[in-house]
Amino acid sequence: MDITSPRLLKLKGALFLFLGLLAAALLLWPEFEPRRLVLLGIAVWAFCRAYYFCFYVLERYTDPNFRYAGLWHALRYLLSRPARDGSKKS
Repeated sequence: MDITSPRLLKLKGALFLFLGLLAAALLLWPEFEPRRLVLLGIAVWAFCRAYYFCFYVLERYTDPNFRYAGLWHALRYLLSRPARDGSKKS
């Protein structure tokens, strides 16, 4: 079932934000160090960029006709498709 209500979609986004902030706070709670905060920020940023790559870059530039159902689906597609960039695998 897809959520189509704008109100429920906003609530879902707010819950994701709350969950992320809670998890980050619990990770940093025992012994706060600026280094941990920076590393956590880099990890979150990198995973966001990887997600963006999987669901925007691959669809727009690699194969515009293929739609991914999830990260596992995108990974299986990447590992199973032949190279089309002109380079040969050795």
